[in-house]
Amino acid sequence: MLYIDDDPGLARLVQRQLGRRGYAVETAASGVEGLERIRAGGIDVVALDHYMPGQDGLQTLEAIRALPAPPPVVYVTGTQESRVAVAALKAGAADYVVKEVQGDFIELLTSAINAALEQVKMRRAHEAAEAEIRAARDRFEALAAERAMLLREMNHRVGNSLQIIMSLLHLQAGATDNEEVQTALSNARGRVAAVAQVHRRLYTSEQVGSVSVDQYLGALLDDLQISAQHGDVGITIDTDIAPLDIDPDRAVALGVVVTELVINASKYAYPGSKGPVRVTLAVDGPQARLSVEDDGIGLGGETAAKGNGLGNRIVTAMASKLGASLAFLPKDKGTSVRMEFPLQPQDGRSAH
Repeated sequence: MLYIDDDPGLARLVQRQLGRRGYAVETAASGVEGLERIRAGGIDVVALDHYMPGQDGLQTLEAIRALPAPPPVVYVTGTQESRVAVAALKAGAADYVVKEVQGDFIELLTSAINAALEQVKMRRAHEAAEAEIRAARDRFEALAAERAMLLREMNHRVGNSLQIIMSLLHLQAGATDNEEVQTALSNARGRVAAVAQVHRRLYTSEQVGSVSVDQYLGALLDDLQISAQHGDVGITIDTDIAPLDIDPDRAVALGVVVTELVINASKYAYPGSKGPVRVTLAVDGPQARLSVEDDGIGLGGETAAKGNGLGNRIVTAMASKLGASLAFLPKDKGTSVRMEFPLQPQDGRSAH
């Protein structure tokens, strides 16, 4: 402790009394001398008198507070005027004590010094905790950025692999004259495309944990439109997709369902002619509703889409992974398929 006071008798008294309480007390007879000692280092707390010749206590206090990492200051004044204490506290003093040699001055000074040291201890602990929190946040952000980069790289490689598979399926389909084989390979290519589109979205987006469904289905349906139109025969796809973000697994399941239903409509809705297929996705509170409709020949009383059964099984499986209800609705002309599913996975269900 450094006690700054131009009264040598009181300085010796403070040094002796506080020394008995376990403090190592040094003294300085002026503000200038005290500042020099503080600059030399090793001072944990300062008791500073108000009335001193030349540089008074307030001037010395301001100079101490201007130092880098200044020690706490307990202001000591012999006056009862509150304005002095208020001025000292405003200038940065940790506490103040009225100097009364015949009273409880030493006890009050000891208490104020202990409180000032405890404040410093708490402040340093708080600063250390904040520094640790900042460091932990920085580490977390670095790990999150690294994870996002690795995920994008993984999705990029998966996307490239899927593109290769799609190209091989296309080449294989072109190498056979068997129409059933060609159809099967073309359908398989569409299913792979539904997965590939998700990975393409993931590695070109900053959001690796979600897929924008309107953009995803829009691109997927554009690709399906190209393969579903053959001159005067085929379908035209009309879309109305609400903005929606879902996790990649559920996006894959949704994309596969849309692909299967559109492919089925392109094969069976307008035999030998062409017509529209409408794909809509609406959001209603916690639920999403997908509809795929055409104005073709319809199901003829059947309760499921036409085909060899594989497509129907795939749609049913994907709907189950989405926790969805699937219905083939009655329609005067054509076919209408509706699927409703929750926006969030239910009971831990996901489309793995």
